[in-house]
Amino acid sequence: MMYEIGIDIGGTFTDAVCRAADGSTRLLKVPSTPRDPSQAVGVALARLLADGGGVARFLHGTTVATNAILEGTAAKVGLITTAGFEDALEIGRMVRAANYDLSFGPQTPVDVVPAERRLGVAGRIGPDGAEVSALDEAAVARAVHDLLAQGVQAIAISFLFAFINPAHEQRAREIVAREAPGLAVSLSSEVDPAIREYERTCATVFDAALKPVMNVYLSRIETILAGQGVSVPLQVMHSRGGLLGAGAARGRPIRLTLSGPSAAAIGAASVFRDAGFEQGVSIDVGGTSADVALIENGTPALRHDGRIGKYPVRVPTADVLAVAAGGGSIAWIDAAGGLRVGPRSAGADPGPACYGRGGVLPTVLDASVVLGLVDPTRFANGELQLRPDLAEAAIRRDIAEPLGMSLVEAATAIHRVINATMAEAVRQMTVARGIDPRDFPLMPAGGGGGLHVAAIAEDLGMTRIVVPAAPGVLAATGLLEAPLEHDASRGFFRSLTQLPEAALREAIAGLTARCAAAMAADGAEADETEVSAAASFMGQGHTLDVVIPTGTDTPGEAIRLGFIEAHRLAYGHTRDAPVRLVELRVVQRKRSTTGAMRWPAHATTPDGTRAATIYGQALDVPILHRARLAPGERRQGPAIIEQADSTTVVPPGWAFTAHPTHLLLEVSP
Repeated sequence: MMYEIGIDIGGTFTDAVCRAADGSTRLLKVPSTPRDPSQAVGVALARLLADGGGVARFLHGTTVATNAILEGTAAKVGLITTAGFEDALEIGRMVRAANYDLSFGPQTPVDVVPAERRLGVAGRIGPDGAEVSALDEAAVARAVHDLLAQGVQAIAISFLFAFINPAHEQRAREIVAREAPGLAVSLSSEVDPAIREYERTCATVFDAALKPVMNVYLSRIETILAGQGVSVPLQVMHSRGGLLGAGAARGRPIRLTLSGPSAAAIGAASVFRDAGFEQGVSIDVGGTSADVALIENGTPALRHDGRIGKYPVRVPTADVLAVAAGGGSIAWIDAAGGLRVGPRSAGADPGPACYGRGGVLPTVLDASVVLGLVDPTRFANGELQLRPDLAEAAIRRDIAEPLGMSLVEAATAIHRVINATMAEAVRQMTVARGIDPRDFPLMPAGGGGGLHVAAIAEDLGMTRIVVPAAPGVLAATGLLEAPLEHDASRGFFRSLTQLPEAALREAIAGLTARCAAAMAADGAEADETEVSAAASFMGQGHTLDVVIPTGTDTPGEAIRLGFIEAHRLAYGHTRDAPVRLVELRVVQRKRSTTGAMRWPAHATTPDGTRAATIYGQALDVPILHRARLAPGERRQGPAIIEQADSTTVVPPGWAFTAHPTHLLLEVSP
């Protein structure tokens, strides 16, 4: 039997989905191994292939790139830039993240590239792309040796106006290769070919810093695959929701910074479409964070101004908002005596107190155990046997007794606080953007999504919830649904009146050829090509995206008319002014041709009841097993629906209907 396998690494669990050629599907959750995330991948793969099957595709989503930036474990990097612009990275946009904070650290990544590792060289490209002065090649060579003496493992090169004419950057790379063979190098003209020096340099610096880290990590995964007899190439989820071959991922690792959340958004979009919804909101609740994604027109919304922590990382990404709210979020009491939950997390090691691995601090999962919402004996399909006594002791000692509450009152309060945090994240993705969430269904994902989803929906006035067949492994499922995808872009920053149609057609053809070559390197041929532009009126500082009809003979006119209409839709007005082309983009995709997934029946114990507390109300709650729910079956809450990868709480006042691909929860009339 040949399998397609998707494995996604989370902060607490590593999730795996294995689909056979006939659509039959298995899922697996194993504890993550934070010190070396690849170890959990090896454990999951070995268990999935224990029956001796082969692998037709291996797909992977990981947070290694994101964590390397957030935790400061990326490679030591140096920057070579245009003389006089060495401090552009430190100046940034002069925007304070907290206006009233009297003590704040750097708002720009100066700790990643301090002043002594930011070196300027003479040579200048003008704003029209013409060479103003020749590149000082000897200065580039001296800068390389200076940086090598400081122990850098990678070099970022970001010259003024390189996004229009990359010749100086390309020559500088040749010099680096001559002076330091094998050293990782990133060019801004390849990483982020667009205006805005600070954002472009940020992306380039992080790309360079990630190259050694991701090369080592991907090599470990490839070694694991080879050791298991897997001969197919490794494919990795990138930030905009597609897959890349490992070679392309090594070449531009900045694209992997939102790998896992993007996979979950792809999976959510697929389930929403199967349920008959073109729009919706998903919230993926793991052990460390909750990731909120907006689904529009059947696909995850995209953005081109992503962030990792406090830094701009301008690469196309699925529009996902992550907040520090998960099952491992630690509950604590602040100096004013108020209950707080998060942002610190117990993670996978030692984990919540109920894990019995040495953790002593109360967490959201501990509260769920105390409230009777989680079966301690079947958590994560029995991968972990939880200790209710340890959960109770932690909450009683650190929360209940200091606040003068009963144990159940304290656990309920922890849930209320974390639910409010998650609801606010959904509110930021909808209400703050002028979207009424009451018009959208909400989808829980991750191991903890189903425990909190109804409370979040009620807070926001949402009346429909779509629960996937396997919500706990939705990110891994999304890997199997994602297309192989490559993109290429080119900066212009010129009025369309200065760009002949023939020149634009030639530029689009060149970008398309680059994507096709990348596809061929991954052994595929695209079945979709998407051409778009970022444009603005002359004098405007920000852009709107415009789709260009594929194969048009007049792309310039298509951009002009499309931008005018996009401006009218976005702002309610337009004006008679020249339109400026800022960037051209081409994306090619090869979609998976495999069919729908058939999930196994995995219920091993009979339905029953359990004492549980929902919204502070003690109830004798029916326990239902997802695998036993017949299509079309409808029941009223309260109920707790258990399955191998997650638990869904249906409070009083809600009803649910079982469907082959999902459960639909609705507020009872």
